[in-house]
Amino acid sequence: MHTRHEKDPSNVTNPTDWTNDQTNPRNWTLLRKTTSTLIICAIGFTTTLAASIYSPGHTQVQHEFKTSTTVSLLPLSAYSLGLAFGPMISSPCSETFGRKFVYLLTLPLFDIFMMGSGLSRSIASLIICRFFAGLFAAPGVSVAAATISDFTEPSQRVVPLAMYYSIPFVGSAIGPFIGGFVVEEKGWRWTAWVVLMMAAVFHPCALFLKESYKTIILQRRARKAGVKTETSSAAHKLRMLVTSTVVRPLHMLLTEPLVGFLCLYTGFQFALLYTFVVASPWVFKTVYGFSLGAQGLSFLGLVVGCMVAPVILITVDRVLLRYKPDQRDGIYNPERKLYTALYGSLTLPIALFWFGWTARPSIHWISPIIAQGTALLGSILIYVPCNFYMLDVYGSRYGASASGASSLSRYTMSAAFPLFVTQMYEGLGVGWATSTLGLAALIMAPIPWLFYWFGPRLRARSAYEHGT
Repeated sequence: MHTRHEKDPSNVTNPTDWTNDQTNPRNWTLLRKTTSTLIICAIGFTTTLAASIYSPGHTQVQHEFKTSTTVSLLPLSAYSLGLAFGPMISSPCSETFGRKFVYLLTLPLFDIFMMGSGLSRSIASLIICRFFAGLFAAPGVSVAAATISDFTEPSQRVVPLAMYYSIPFVGSAIGPFIGGFVVEEKGWRWTAWVVLMMAAVFHPCALFLKESYKTIILQRRARKAGVKTETSSAAHKLRMLVTSTVVRPLHMLLTEPLVGFLCLYTGFQFALLYTFVVASPWVFKTVYGFSLGAQGLSFLGLVVGCMVAPVILITVDRVLLRYKPDQRDGIYNPERKLYTALYGSLTLPIALFWFGWTARPSIHWISPIIAQGTALLGSILIYVPCNFYMLDVYGSRYGASASGASSLSRYTMSAAFPLFVTQMYEGLGVGWATSTLGLAALIMAPIPWLFYWFGPRLRARSAYEHGT
């Protein structure tokens, strides 16, 4: 019999003692949970605003460095590419070293490379600096969702995650709005300085986050209690880190139908946002003769769509919680989270066709702006529930890796789309170019419906352990 309770390894690491444990993040006070969520959202907002705020300045970059339109858009895509590959490192690292460690390591590096992009004297250095800025900004969007899941029960995640998952859309939509005025008044380099000003306010807040990953908390508690835990060699740790960094997100993306199809669909949603980031100024300049500042105002429709989406998501969840509970016959039913995605899958293609065929001089500019907002509303109603669903299915253990796979797909697509969007709109015209996107949205519309009805069967065949 153990004479000292704290020395008993079973009491230190036994999950059965975890439910009522004060160190369990799900037992944090409401104030700490709220504060942590707001800090994470603020970091995510800065991260995604930095991605798109550059867009209005690409014309000035083109003239300053004497490059083509496509090359001047490469810094925009390079940042997205960094966000795509960053989670392949940061997500498994967060599962190995803890969530807070990753934030504190990467955020200062993001600031350094963002400063480098503002000081760049060549297009090559601008592209490289923005790529690494995106790489180190990745935890702001990939690890954050898993962090929030650490300290919230599945039934309580809708409010904080609806806020968080809307943030990348809000940041990316408001970036060109701010950037348009900044570039017009101060020049393209100030897009970097504005981001650094925001980072100076929000990034130090990460110091006040507490570690939330269960495995790390229990390991630290074991060491503090003097309990010897099994340790691995440095070579083994490195091998495991490299394996989980490269293999796990890619393996989930390629072998898990749930991850593969949902990542394809959510990636398309995010790529659509970046399509509007590049195409919207061109459309309103070409069709309606908007100035650079007015082109920024055209993004207000997208911003409003972002603001309305969380209200709908939270309201629908509250109603469903009353009439369609999370548990069915005592079994947790994550498919319930996909409910709003069913309607979003219908709203999105309708809004895209609406935008494509009303953006013409004979129709008032407010119509395509409302259509843009409706399209982004539909996108978020798809994007957020699909990510909710993946987190609920894979839980804390593999949730960050699933988020890493999601980030890889969505930011790879959002890096590619801006490079051909302008040429597509110039070649096909607004109507047919947008209709092509609408047709793609229509083809993918059945994806959430299939998982809503057949999700339990697909989950049963998964090679990964599930949990909440």
